[in-house]
Amino acid sequence: MMSEYWIISAPGEKTCAQTFDTMNNLTSKQHNLCNNYKFHIPDLKVGTLDQLVGLSDDLGKLDSYVEQITRKVAVYLGEVLEDQRDKLHENLLANNTELPQYLTRFQWDMAKYPIKQSLRNIADIISKQIGQIDGDLKTKSQAYNNLKGNLQNLEKKKTGSLLTRNLADLVKKEHFILDSEYLTTLLVIVPKVLTNDWHANYEKITDMIVPRSTQLIQEDSDYCLFNVTLFKKVTEEFKLHARERKFIVRDFVYNEEELAAGKNEMTKLMTDKKKQFGPLVRWLKVNFSEAFCALIHVKALRVFVESVLRYGLPVNFQAILIEPNKKSVKRLRDVLNQLYGHLDGASAGGQVSSADNVDIPGLGFGQSEYYPYVFYKVNIDMVEQSKV
Repeated sequence: MMSEYWIISAPGEKTCAQTFDTMNNLTSKQHNLCNNYKFHIPDLKVGTLDQLVGLSDDLGKLDSYVEQITRKVAVYLGEVLEDQRDKLHENLLANNTELPQYLTRFQWDMAKYPIKQSLRNIADIISKQIGQIDGDLKTKSQAYNNLKGNLQNLEKKKTGSLLTRNLADLVKKEHFILDSEYLTTLLVIVPKVLTNDWHANYEKITDMIVPRSTQLIQEDSDYCLFNVTLFKKVTEEFKLHARERKFIVRDFVYNEEELAAGKNEMTKLMTDKKKQFGPLVRWLKVNFSEAFCALIHVKALRVFVESVLRYGLPVNFQAILIEPNKKSVKRLRDVLNQLYGHLDGASAGGQVSSADNVDIPGLGFGQSEYYPYVFYKVNIDMVEQSKV
């Protein structure tokens, strides 16, 4: 399925319907180059020519901004879905319909963007709405990512090497001498290749080590975890000399309350993540829909403004949504140029507009391309950049 659509506009002939029929007959019915749909733009307030020229530039920037935030929401939804990521596209809807359907049946949302307002006000409404989504996304994603990061760190500590993992899950109360005024138990990580050396020499590392006080608690592919009991007063000396022999003493205090709290923290984080997942996915779906709908309204505003600048007043143009046939793009361009080539430089408005058009900072919307008809691209694949 083609993810790229074009919105073009051409001046009305005797009627706007006739403009559509002429174009549709030539491109779709006769040559099967594309599918065409009328793109309904309501009677918006025109304002002055100066206002339109200024607005044209600002709408280009707004278009880039709204698309950027729409993509950001879509990409983050993919991240949050994690192993359900294959369901991402079915969650990317606009007004509860799939994106192609929303686009091909586009209806202006009169409640959100009242057409009695000036074009500038409508653009401001969209800008504020998207700014709010952007701000909320930053807050929500930061909170969720922190939670996810903390959980991943705890999980790593449960599964990593004996050098780094949390030892609380591996030791038992009987491995330690507890509540002694003079004695303490240390946990020592010994490389597997040195286990014989450990057994032969651990009692000689310092004075005041309890004989035969070591036992193997756990091992992984590279290391063994031993305990050893000694007098508290030689602890630092033992650590120093043990390190010289490549035996690493892990700082660990056996405290049942703290161990329980650690296990509870893991459970709590997992519960919190599950609790936040549902509402966050719902928020992302709703706000993707809001942002995508806003994006198509910005496109409609741009088509309207550019059409008035090019074709003049009174407002008389037909906006058409084109779904190009992937293999026929070049031929379609040729046919459209044959149809509308005569519009180039037909009026002062056209010349002003073409210069203005090139100046608009585009984000892959074809602003560097100039055609004799008004032209904007819409790419509905909102996660393509995340695949790179």
